Amino acid sequence: MANPIIDLIDVRKSFAMPGGETVDVLDIPRFSVAAGEHCALEGQSGSGKSTLLNVISGIMRPDAGRVLLDGIDLARIPEAGRDRVRADKLGLVFQAFNLLPGFTALENVLVAMAFGSERPDRARAASLLEAVGLQHRLDHKPSALSTGQQQRVAVARALANRPRVVLADEPTASIDAAHQQQVIDLLRNTCSQQNVALVVVTHAPEVAEQFPRRIRLEQFNRAAAGHRH
Repeated sequence: MANPIIDLIDVRKSFAMPGGETVDVLDIPRFSVAAGEHCALEGQSGSGKSTLLNVISGIMRPDAGRVLLDGIDLARIPEAGRDRVRADKLGLVFQAFNLLPGFTALENVLVAMAFGSERPDRARAASLLEAVGLQHRLDHKPSALSTGQQQRVAVARALANRPRVVLADEPTASIDAAHQQQVIDLLRNTCSQQNVALVVVTHAPEVAEQFPRRIRLEQFNRAAAGHRH
């Protein structure tokens, strides 16, 4: 794969347990995602999905290995630098949305822009919300929005700083089946339009099967493969 946007090389992460033993959570010889690629990442509970997302996004530092995001090794730079790279290169869509309740939909997107390198751009924020079908809800706070509409704000916010990658953690887990497809279509269409790589973590086969690349964490994380009974 030429110049992957995400490239993990010999990444290991373990955690100390209260009893003194250590548990290996990640042992990944190689995992790469190409620029603009859409990938569904499946894995059973405890396979290290959340830890992997935290390592890719620089929230957590691996014990060993290289974590390249658009060519920048997040394992080698200090926390402030990782924060800056994350703000500029990554869009995150959380299961719980994490919208700011005191702010309108437009303001939630503008706040995300404030963390990036460029100045907040009201016109771009409005156009992103329009792209996800919320042009009539710019001035509504999360409490005045349906769950599906809050999800749409979260997707617009993830795209605020023209990221190279969007990571979505179980984006359909907290919404009803009728709206799950809308969210997947929304993520895939908006990321395709903006040529953004998309990695969706999911345990739902009906979601994963829609992606051109579908991979189980146990396939490339030796720590997870060893834990299966």
